[in-house]
Amino acid sequence: MEKHTGKCLCGEVTYEVSGEPVSQGNCHCIDCRKNTGAGFATILFFKEEQVVQLSGKTSSFQYNADSGNSKIKYFCQRCGSFVFGTNSGREGIKTIYVGTLDDASFVKPQFNVYTSRALPYVKIDESLNNFEKGRQ
Repeated sequence: MEKHTGKCLCGEVTYEVSGEPVSQGNCHCIDCRKNTGAGFATILFFKEEQVVQLSGKTSSFQYNADSGNSKIKYFCQRCGSFVFGTNSGREGIKTIYVGTLDDASFVKPQFNVYTSRALPYVKIDESLNNFEKGRQ
């Protein structure tokens, strides 16, 4: 079984994921841009049992997304890097943000969501499944 490791900016929070992600894609919503500080977020969705936190302590922040779902973001207590997430609309799934992976060369996004909110300089890959809002 394939395994991938990742960590926060300071290296205190480390994790390992096993196997293939359930899905992976790019989100252009305002919340994801604010969470990551980037033009969009590339997110990998794993079953909770595929993700093991190896070290460090996280704090969390809960909010309601545009979809109405409750989301929890987990971040390193030391450096503040956002590492994991959960979403009430995806029970049993944990999100990993591509920027925290030690080697993200295996990542191949399958979709774009909230393309209606994509920044003007971001080119949307038309070969992917694209949604103006969330996935239907």
